[in-house]
Amino acid sequence: MKTPQAKKIENILEIHGDKRIDNYFWMNDRENPEVIKYLEEENTYAEAMMKETEAFQEELYEEMKARYKKDDESIPYFFNEYWYIVRYEEGKEYPIFCRRYKTLENPEEIILDVNILAEGHEFFEVANVAVSPNNELASFSEDNVGRRIYSLNFKNLKTGEILSDTIENTTGKAVWANDNKHIFYIRKDESLRAYKVYRHELGTDPSEDVLIFHEEDETFDVNVFKTKSLEYIFLASSSTISDEHHFIPSDNVFAEWKVIQPRIDDLEYSVEHYEDEFYIITNADDATNFKIVKTKIDNCGMENWVDVIPHRAEVLLEGFEIFKDYLVLEEREQGLLQIKIINEKNGETYDLPFSDPTYTAYIGLNLEFNTDILRYGYTSLTVPSSTFEYNMKDKTTKLLKQQEVLGGKFVAENYISERIWANSRDGEAKIPISLVYHKDTKKTAETPVLLYGYGSYGHTVDASFSNVRLSILDRGFIYAIAHIRGGEYLGREWYEDGKMLFKKNTFFDFIDAGKYLIKENYTSSKHLYAMGGSAGGLLVGAVVNYEPQLFNGIVAQVPFVDVVTTMLDETIPLTTGEYDEWGNPNDEEYYHYMKEYSPYDNVEAKDYPHMLITTGFHDSQVQYWEPAKWVAKLRELKTDNNLLLFKTDMSSGHGGASGRFESLKEDALEYAFLMKLENKII
Repeated sequence: MKTPQAKKIENILEIHGDKRIDNYFWMNDRENPEVIKYLEEENTYAEAMMKETEAFQEELYEEMKARYKKDDESIPYFFNEYWYIVRYEEGKEYPIFCRRYKTLENPEEIILDVNILAEGHEFFEVANVAVSPNNELASFSEDNVGRRIYSLNFKNLKTGEILSDTIENTTGKAVWANDNKHIFYIRKDESLRAYKVYRHELGTDPSEDVLIFHEEDETFDVNVFKTKSLEYIFLASSSTISDEHHFIPSDNVFAEWKVIQPRIDDLEYSVEHYEDEFYIITNADDATNFKIVKTKIDNCGMENWVDVIPHRAEVLLEGFEIFKDYLVLEEREQGLLQIKIINEKNGETYDLPFSDPTYTAYIGLNLEFNTDILRYGYTSLTVPSSTFEYNMKDKTTKLLKQQEVLGGKFVAENYISERIWANSRDGEAKIPISLVYHKDTKKTAETPVLLYGYGSYGHTVDASFSNVRLSILDRGFIYAIAHIRGGEYLGREWYEDGKMLFKKNTFFDFIDAGKYLIKENYTSSKHLYAMGGSAGGLLVGAVVNYEPQLFNGIVAQVPFVDVVTTMLDETIPLTTGEYDEWGNPNDEEYYHYMKEYSPYDNVEAKDYPHMLITTGFHDSQVQYWEPAKWVAKLRELKTDNNLLLFKTDMSSGHGGASGRFESLKEDALEYAFLMKLENKII
């Protein structure tokens, strides 16, 4: 089949006296029939090139789907007189939100059946369901396009009636005031930045809603939430490096909003309430890895903050939970998460014991103050996601639920996990790598390895279980996660050393991790593969420009690859809020630095590895035209005969297909691509 060829229309982009020629800039028009035609041609080509794998893709899909419990449900959680449960029914794609009054033996009340709402839609998502304090009303938000622009709706839980109060263009979140008739919500601007907070009174026209706060700084966005105590409503305005919080009592929606601490560059903080004090996690006073302070509600500026948990250079403080008699910390030391219990009555302090070489642990949903019970989660590369209740008084642990892996083939003892450390080329760091493989898989130059990475925004990709991943582990693959700079795996400095004018460390760490796996005989370049999504797509896109011979193939999911052009266009969603992550290319120093690594700008006439690139036509975070342009330029310049496949989901956004199992088809395609390259499709 003939390879798709996009037409070229020269477009000169000039800034700082530097000219870039972008022959595919015309793809930046989703209404252009030529754009749709090109995307459809690429889809047809990808389908044809993968035709021989269709039966195998179906096999993988059914295999992955078979591991899930079809009629699964969440662990019941008791709050405000009701037990809340989210469940799935066999044969249906979407969740059912329900509750039972006081005891689990009482009749089920369905709050929302998303399967009914989703009928007739190719894509459908409910983002947020919130019940009013008097338990009689519920708000819920829906998106049927995939651009994460939600309509906010309301339901009378006593009558089942959907109210006429529909509010368009929101973030999807609603926070109830304690009067049961007012809610606070957030609207988005044209670039999809959350920027205005409104107050809505049920039964009134949304056009009459009161604007509470307008965030005019385009590098900030806003959030609204209620404290665990339910006594305060908070409005949080945040950039990558700065926060500002305002609050009112939940009982008085007309109260004057008070500020905790006005924004200051490089001052980050978030707040929780307990009795007559606010507890704050912050990086104030050079607390790079954060600390916890407290302050009286009536006098809460930072000059009044008193240390509760001081800053520690070797420990990253990620979160905390307040109980009547306990303070629980979520900490990261040497990359591994710890849950620390502090008994406020007797001062005793200890960590919960975890034994896997690499894992994820986290504080779960804990809405009650006056309790000795902590709910927490745990998973590793070999242990399915598990939820525990820990009694902080008598120090006993109870497993509430562990993710079931059906199909009869999974035995945890058949899989081995490791954590190894690669040397960075600058000699400044050792790069942690988490791995998992079947016990029968031998480490040789012929062993296929899939190396995953992200490395941006301080987001840490922890080692967690995936029952989907079993399909390649059982077929001889080793799966590895490179915990590269740009994430916070080794603390805040690990993030700072992989952003802005240090961004290249992210790419070089990933390359060095791959080379280390080869050096230690886990694999070879002929059998090494890279995968990353969004900013992780930028990662693998940059890496194949720097080291095109290191990997046999890559999978780039919704990749952010046209860095310079996107960061110069303030009308594109998220751009202005990203300046503190990548830099502002209107500044000449940042422009030239970005241009040096931007995957699209650095495509050259040379051999590239096999590539599978995916996107969503309605993606609000990475616009479809970035990977589309990248593929077109690669087709024009690359000198090899390797596979270059580009698939656009015409009905989804950044998160891929909606529905519980539909996204497994994307996983099946990616795995079939890898197995095809390994000649493992029978």
